[in-house]
Amino acid sequence: MNKIWIDERLYTGRPSPEGRLPKEIRVYDMLDSLKIPYVRIDHDVTPSIESCQRVDELLGIEICKNLFLCNSQKTDFYLLMLPGTKKFRTAALSKQIGTSRLSFAPSEYMEQYLDIAPGSVSVMGLMNDKQNKVRLLIDNEVLQAPFLGCHPCVNTSSLKLSMKDLLDKFLPYTGHDYLAVKL
Repeated sequence: MNKIWIDERLYTGRPSPEGRLPKEIRVYDMLDSLKIPYVRIDHDVTPSIESCQRVDELLGIEICKNLFLCNSQKTDFYLLMLPGTKKFRTAALSKQIGTSRLSFAPSEYMEQYLDIAPGSVSVMGLMNDKQNKVRLLIDNEVLQAPFLGCHPCVNTSSLKLSMKDLLDKFLPYTGHDYLAVKL
């Protein structure tokens, strides 16, 4: 695996908008407006959970694995948050949520509903799902952690924020609820 560049400084506020995508800046605008504190770190593109290991260490968290899924008819969409080291078992999840076989959703739906490109999937994308087309599923282990690690809709920065703020401020703001699952 190639080593990625990481700015090992931890930032407690928003970056300058220069060189940043508007969708990333909208995340900081939203977090600031909701008074949700966060710690941020910048890095090269992190194409996989494995490449996030040093980022995890610096932030003192485990970045969640975020999977964008759909049913076979492509009518129901799900964002699944699970620990980065946990294996995804489609049959177990399908049974828990009472749906037919799940698969990875095509990238065009990810961009349409969450305004996120593959490799950058994050719970922060729910702020762009104004019609609540995506159902949030959170593994119990993730819910038990005091802090959450995620991308700000791009995979060149990572954030650490409290699970309490995610559940009590962010999700109500987006109009999304969540379903706890055990994988």
